[in-house]
Amino acid sequence: MSSLNGLTFDHLVGREIGTSVLLKELARGGMSVIFIAYQRTLKRQIAVKILPREFLTHSAAELFRQEAESVAILSHPNIVPVYEVGETEDFLFFTMQLIMGLPLSHILRRTRRHLLPSRRFIPPGQTARILSSVLDALDYAHRQHIIHRDIKPANILIETHTKRPIITDFGIARLLRGPSVDTPRIVGTPLYMSPEQILGGPVDARADIYSVGVMLFEMLATDLPLPPYGTATDLLKLKIGLKDQMFQKRPSELNPSLNPEMDRIVSKALAYEKEQRYASCREFIDDLDRYRDRYLIREHS
Repeated sequence: MSSLNGLTFDHLVGREIGTSVLLKELARGGMSVIFIAYQRTLKRQIAVKILPREFLTHSAAELFRQEAESVAILSHPNIVPVYEVGETEDFLFFTMQLIMGLPLSHILRRTRRHLLPSRRFIPPGQTARILSSVLDALDYAHRQHIIHRDIKPANILIETHTKRPIITDFGIARLLRGPSVDTPRIVGTPLYMSPEQILGGPVDARADIYSVGVMLFEMLATDLPLPPYGTATDLLKLKIGLKDQMFQKRPSELNPSLNPEMDRIVSKALAYEKEQRYASCREFIDDLDRYRDRYLIREHS
């Protein structure tokens, strides 16, 4: 399937959608584009995600609608809210809150470039705070029978003023009740994908827990201790082949400020067999909270 690379959507600037006017392109994904828009009725800026007609296959349309409908039923301070779903002659669209901030992936890249090697990771207290909020939002989504399936730093926005982490992009979310529009293919981002996603097996809340485990390790260490690999396919094969030996050092070996208890937390979140992982996000949060209480009393973050 073709992609948005090389295409321009400047002709949509000034286009009216309901009570809003498209102002400028903000971001784009594989088949969708996000615009900043001005909503005249409430005098505020919002975000509008559109799926152009030229990419409108049946499965793409169903996944787009499923994303909008999945997020629309969720109401949580750490999940981007959706306002309206609709379509025009040229595209499908949904409107949502405009979050002013940076993706966690950008913050991680900036942190890794710090002049001092000891500052090339996010402090443990700040990491625990961010990921506890993410896990709380995922716990809520899971109780609404929605699995995100693509949790990664690029899909976590850190709001500029409040520093609140907000989960975005439910584009491949799995609704565990009702009909699925899944196709028999691997979906997700290789580094953060759980083994069961790679193998095409049944996916539940523990797939998202695995992804948060990778993020936890990544935030606490300058570099993830992965074996050498070439392509994304190589990485997927390594995950299945190496199982629990995929990550070749413990977090405390890479970050001396960590108590070895963090090694146990990360290891449990990243267990190859999902039965060995945290049974729920709440259980994961409880361990992070205990870690903060016991080992981070003096850290202010």
